Amino acid sequence: MTSMRKAVAAAAGMTLLFGALTACSSERAGSESGGGETGGGDTPLIGIAMPTRSLERWNNDGAHLEELLGDAGYETTLQYADNKVDQQITQLQNMINQGADVLVIASIDGTALGPVLDAAAKEEIPVIAYDRLINDSEHVDYYATFDNEKVGTLQGEFIAEQLGLAGGAGPFNLEPFAGSPDDNNARFFFKGAWDVLTPYVESGQLVVPSGKAPATVDDWTTIGIQGWESAKAQSEMENRLNSFYTDKKVNVVLSPNDSLALGIEQALEGSGYAAGEGWPLVTGQDADEANVKNMLAGKQAMTVWKDTRTLGDQVAKMVQQIVDGEEVEVNDTETYDNGVKVVPSFLLDPQVVTADTVQTTLVDSGFYTADKLGL
Repeated sequence: MTSMRKAVAAAAGMTLLFGALTACSSERAGSESGGGETGGGDTPLIGIAMPTRSLERWNNDGAHLEELLGDAGYETTLQYADNKVDQQITQLQNMINQGADVLVIASIDGTALGPVLDAAAKEEIPVIAYDRLINDSEHVDYYATFDNEKVGTLQGEFIAEQLGLAGGAGPFNLEPFAGSPDDNNARFFFKGAWDVLTPYVESGQLVVPSGKAPATVDDWTTIGIQGWESAKAQSEMENRLNSFYTDKKVNVVLSPNDSLALGIEQALEGSGYAAGEGWPLVTGQDADEANVKNMLAGKQAMTVWKDTRTLGDQVAKMVQQIVDGEEVEVNDTETYDNGVKVVPSFLLDPQVVTADTVQTTLVDSGFYTADKLGL
């Protein structure tokens, strides 16, 4: 990255980055195909690689970050890879060929990007891992995410509190789920929850009729749902209900995120469960619109909200600091070992949202409008 680019970037970003978060940006030629945008000129080019459009949150994340950087005067190329690793690698290589000044990557498979990151390093392109840690590469400069283990801890603590487990209540029938085995974050989510719930499983207050209770945290992949797909979670829940619940009811389902929760809730409905008394306690994460509506309808007990606007804000700030040649702000230099190095990280705090707090958290903050949620 040339000093000229740094100077131009500083001038472009100083006035706009944090003052125009709600401004509308025009659609850029490269937002889908990268056509026409090239690095190497006066305006820095930022490559943004997102995993898929199939989950609501990634659409929101990509659009918000693109808007922030565009308003700051940068050119951007925003790419979605349809959850296909090879496609994401090709997109990243194209960004490198275009002369990207910084790469922001929400990886599909956190272990598969080593060679393309080697190519980025040869061109001296800094890399920020976005939300998902990229493993097995020394060429990951920074990581920005939420405190992922705390996400799971909040889910586990919510279950324990709602069921009165600390007071000895039980037994309750629990079915635990975990996220995609190729997503580094999924282990942290599960660990946070399972560390809270394991003592109650061992005491018999929580019983897992399906037998799908990992013996240790490290066995979490045995109940992982590939690609975080709702349909796969629905099928798995249907199998468990049909096989193990012919004469009993499930009381609680540990779902690590909203996409899995949605499939689980559809399976419950299909098996005759109805919202209200007798509907299981189901956890979630991301505050997806459909799940928030399910919370309001009594079909989901909670979601852990990670206000991804704040993640985009932080990453935009980190991009600015990189381009300006400044020290990049981090607040964790110990937790996220990617197998080759401990990646300097910035962690943000998640929070629990229930039906009772949808208005004060999601609506009053502007994340959703009341009309959109039917309030």
